[in-house]
Amino acid sequence: MNVQTSTVMAPPAPRSLDAMLLPMAMMRDILIKTMFRMNLDQVSQISRTICLPVVVTQELVDLARGQLLVEATGTLNANSSAEMGYRLTDAGRARALDALHQSEYYGPMPVPLSVYAEQVKRQSIRNTQITREQLTTAMGHLVLPADLLSHLGPAVGAGRSILMYGPPGNGKSSISNGIRDALGDKIYVPRAIAYSGQVITVYDPVVHSAAENDVDDPTSLRRTAGRFDTRYVRCERPTVITGGELSLSMLDLVYNPTARTYQAPLQMKSTGGIFIVDDLGRQTEPPQMLVNRWIVPLEENRDILALQSGEKFEVPFDTLVVFSTNFHPNAIFDKAALRRIFYKIKIDGPNQEDYLKIFAMVARKRQMPLDEDTLVHLLNVRYPEINNIYANFHPTFLIDHMISICDFEGIPYHMSPDLLDRAWANMFVTDEDIVR
Repeated sequence: MNVQTSTVMAPPAPRSLDAMLLPMAMMRDILIKTMFRMNLDQVSQISRTICLPVVVTQELVDLARGQLLVEATGTLNANSSAEMGYRLTDAGRARALDALHQSEYYGPMPVPLSVYAEQVKRQSIRNTQITREQLTTAMGHLVLPADLLSHLGPAVGAGRSILMYGPPGNGKSSISNGIRDALGDKIYVPRAIAYSGQVITVYDPVVHSAAENDVDDPTSLRRTAGRFDTRYVRCERPTVITGGELSLSMLDLVYNPTARTYQAPLQMKSTGGIFIVDDLGRQTEPPQMLVNRWIVPLEENRDILALQSGEKFEVPFDTLVVFSTNFHPNAIFDKAALRRIFYKIKIDGPNQEDYLKIFAMVARKRQMPLDEDTLVHLLNVRYPEINNIYANFHPTFLIDHMISICDFEGIPYHMSPDLLDRAWANMFVTDEDIVR
């Protein structure tokens, strides 16, 4: 759901090898590894694969030719374009094999860390402006307390950390997803970045949703307005969602010893977007330890990562972190940790009026006719048994169970006190059910 127009400044394409700000040897090796692995022999093919303009790719090919690693072959055949063909020399193939032994990375040319940091500033999550109308539109499918958006809106607009807490089953995860939908603009995610001679892949199709109709043509000699550096992918602002599986190791660089390359950690992949830590308190590490890992990033907008060699370096931390938990914050955090989470928002269950709205909405979506006697039985008999504590997930649970019963019995979808009681029995486990 796009609720605003992107105003993010696109990264300009490099116009020369010097403008790349990468070591010449690194660029040359990526070129010849790519030619070797993918059997490429035309500059237009190579430029698309390494994501550089034709003029810069040609400059790089000429550099390799000057070092006798690449040689020209002339035009390929009578049916081809008049484009010159190139191939690796024996020395070039030997160098490609040696370079592949050092690192298997080939393909898109990486972006230097310093250049990436500048682009992060241009598209910072803290530069977004979220209005009440945008947030209401993104949350339109949810029935929320009247004052919730008044608390949530400023938190999202500030791009600061948020802790949502309250009883389970009341939409904390859905609200987190609604926040993601409210951020409707596009940003540019690097395919890979380079630091200290190492390549770190960032773009991940599992996390990043590439925008449609945004394919650049690197063979164009003139790059018109709206074109951008194709070492980046234009994407929706990313959202990374983790739950009980989150561990501290997942926040570190992932090293592939076979390929001898790195993969960016989860929070780096979410740069410019949202990192949702769902079910906080269900992880192996205590919540206090997880938040301690975030102290520097949350306060100083920078993260510290480490290479296999032990060398540490800084990367931008530009992420809206949303923690969601069913536990009371005072039970899982000390005061110092809570102080570092900028916004604390309690998500309670619905009142009876909102509960009935949710029930009717789910019934309409499931094509289940409402029945007054069943609703009266639900409100006057069943809910007093649990002190009239309503939860957002109850309507979906009860209606889906009644539908399952109707399917099994081969009868039309309908509600009745009897069907409701059968569904209700599946929603709770009482102490009497425990085998002693």
